[in-house]
Formats: sequence, C-alpha cells, structure tokens
Amino acid sequence: MASALVSRAIAGGLRSIRPSIRPSREATRFCGHFAKNKAPYVRAHGLSFVPPSFGFARCNVTASSSMRLSTLAIHSVPHNEPVVSAEWLHANLKEPDVKVLDASWYMPDEQRNPLQEYQVAHIPGALFFDVDGISDRTTNLPHMLPSEEAFAAAVSALGIYNKDGVIVYDGKGIFSAARVWWMFRVFGHDKVWVLDGGLPQWRASGYDVESSASGDAILKASAASEAIEKVYQGQPVGPSTFEAKLQPHLLWTLEQVKQNIDLQTHQHIDARSKARFDGVAPEPRKGIRGGHVPGSKCIPFAQMLDSSQMLLPPSELRKRFEQEGISLDSPVVTSCGTGVTACILALGLHRLGKTDVAVYDGSWTEWGSHSDTPVAATQVASA
Repeated sequence: MASALVSRAIAGGLRSIRPSIRPSREATRFCGHFAKNKAPYVRAHGLSFVPPSFGFARCNVTASSSMRLSTLAIHSVPHNEPVVSAEWLHANLKEPDVKVLDASWYMPDEQRNPLQEYQVAHIPGALFFDVDGISDRTTNLPHMLPSEEAFAAAVSALGIYNKDGVIVYDGKGIFSAARVWWMFRVFGHDKVWVLDGGLPQWRASGYDVESSASGDAILKASAASEAIEKVYQGQPVGPSTFEAKLQPHLLWTLEQVKQNIDLQTHQHIDARSKARFDGVAPEPRKGIRGGHVPGSKCIPFAQMLDSSQMLLPPSELRKRFEQEGISLDSPVVTSCGTGVTACILALGLHRLGKTDVAVYDGSWTEWGSHSDTPVAATQVASA
C-alpha cells in the first residue's frame, strides 16, 4: 500500500525514539506547529549572507528585522528560477519561513528505501515527503495527485504554511524532487524550489547532514500519511495550516491527451528514454504496451541535467528543446512513465520562462494500460 513505506519504517524507529517524545507533541502533530530554532540567521559582524548569484545584498540585521529578511530572501529568488543552490540553502537554512523536504523516490527495480535513507542522512531540519504516500487513494495508478483537501491535510501535518518557502530535494540530484515541486505549484503554492543537484551536491559542497531523524520528524511523516488516509476515508483531520487551490491548467487527464492528438493545441513531450518511446524496450511495469502517444516527441529527462545532475543553464536547455522542434512560444504538455520525470521537463521549461507547462499525471502507465488508446511505435516490442 502507498503508506506502507512510512508505516514500516516508523514502526521500528518509534520503538527507540518514542519514549523521548512528549505526549503534547503527538497530540498536536496534525496542527503543523512544532518547536524550531527561531533565532534569526545572523552571520558574524551583524551580516546575513546570501550568495551573490541571486543578486542579494549584504545588510545589517537586527532581531526585529529578521522576519522581514527571511521573507525577502524567499521572495527575492527570480520568478522563473525553479532551483536554488546548495550555497543559498546553507545560508538560509535556519530562516523560520524556509521549510526543507526530502522527497526522494526511486524506481521499484532500484530496491532502495527512501525513508530509511532519509533516516541515515538528510539535510539538517528536513522533513520526509512520501511521494507514494501523499497521493490519490482512489486509483491503482502509482502516486497520482491527491485531492486539494488531502494535499492540504498532509502538508499541514508536515508543519508547512502558505507563507513558507519550500525547498525540495532528493537523493539522486534532480529526480523525484521535481515531482513535488510540481505538486506544490499545481495546488497554487509558487514559493517552491528544487535544490539544484540535490543531496549529492549538498554533500559535495561540504555541508553537514543529520544522521538520524528526530522523533518529531518521524511523527510528522507518520501524521502526513495518516492525514491522507483519513481524508479518503471521510474522517476528520487536524487543523489546516495550508490552503490548496488546484490550478487545472497545470494538470492534464487521459481525455485531454486524447483530444490533443487531433486538436494539437499543445506540443506533447515524453520524458522517457528513446527506446521506451519507440517501443523497442519493454516497460518496467507489467501489462503496459510499448510505444508513445501519436504526435508526441521524445526528450529524455536526462537531457535537462549536467553530469552532476544539476539543471542545465538556459542556453543549453533551449538547444535541447529547439533540436526536437519544440517552440517555446506554443503551449506544452509533458508526460513520462508515472508523472515523475515529466516534471523535470517542466522544471527545465520553467527556467526558460514557460511557467504554464501542464503535466499528464497518469502518463504512460495509464495510457499504455488502456486497450482503446492509440499507440505509435517505431517497432512493437516482442512479447
């Protein structure tokens, strides 16, 4: 089940952690308000530093201005810049309005447990966002977007507010973090960025990681999963600190993709490998046909990244899209296998100023499992 990842890890972890947790913390875990270091981020000599690449200035800081500085730091990131550097996050890590999420997720055949890896090493203060768990419980398709109410309940349980700037990272560099970036945006929260290069870049920069999760962090991961379950079971959840407002233009359904084959209102880009797109490589999930949506074009998500798994500069990104005949002046919808790496294409297009890219949530796992959806292929994969 989707929430089993959190449940299994927490069952073992709480045996050693739970005795140190005060009951009041458990009682209020859905309220999304927990003890944090509220001290302003003040460097030596009264200066707060933000990397010059973001065009920020050094300034004198007093306790009374710390909250204003935090808000300034969040809102001063360029609107079309979807990533922040490890240096920026390190400089702003303790700002009260900056929340960090470990959104690591891996393909089933990789046999990696993201929650266990989070417990072993994560950015200080980061909370775990369960990509499979914070999802629609009414479908068998993997990690589909949850409802507004369910997402708001889960994010509130993690202690996130609409005023917060959210920084998302993963254990690969840029992979599943892009999916969670898109999830926040599709629910109307634009103050969200991906950590460029993810945890590998953070560690390569020489910054510390925490080697064990606090009891509070474990309980919040559990609370988010429980909140999702309660919403879909029609049960009441705790007070909400986050309001979600669906942005329908960023989310496409199977029916919209069908219509687009004929209408061609949007350029459809598939982020899967060329071999899967052409139907010459088998799909990783059983029962899924090979091939692609007629009229779609293939730009594998890896073409958005450099060798360090960081987002390419605008000039290089533009070349990738132009080489495949994609016009940046026309609407775009992206897809992939299950709606994860399609968001990396959206991330790259966002850096180029296209902030309205839609993602086909069900992607090829939904399309390829239907017997009545048209499929194009260079060659049909052998059975």
